[in-house]
Amino acid sequence: MGPKAKGGGKGASKGGGAAADGDGESGGGKKGSVPKGGGTSVKVRHILCEKHGKVMEAMEKLKSGVRFNEVATNFSEDKARQGGDLGWMVRGSMVGPFQEAAFALPVSSLASPVYTDPPVKTKFGYHIIMVEGRK
Repeated sequence: MGPKAKGGGKGASKGGGAAADGDGESGGGKKGSVPKGGGTSVKVRHILCEKHGKVMEAMEKLKSGVRFNEVATNFSEDKARQGGDLGWMVRGSMVGPFQEAAFALPVSSLASPVYTDPPVKTKFGYHIIMVEGRK
């Protein structure tokens, strides 16, 4: 049973996984320039919560229209405190299922996010993942 993408777009991901904790670059890839699932790097944001109850509370905030970066700032329990921005991450720098989910999602934006629903479970906790760029 894989997560479904929400937020007005399509895309699905499988399983759970965790991101490496690198800061990455904050450059701008051309949105939609590489087909969904393609490319070698993604500009990713996430919300990470250790407890399922807390990540579901974050999910409800997203569904009620609160912007992804605001929910990440208030709920995420990792060091990606700037709105959940992990920057550009290359294939192989993320653990398995997190990477699968990130590369399966279409590119979206804070104004119209597409994210993993339900959250992706990893050894670090539960992630809600959103991709802002691909190259």
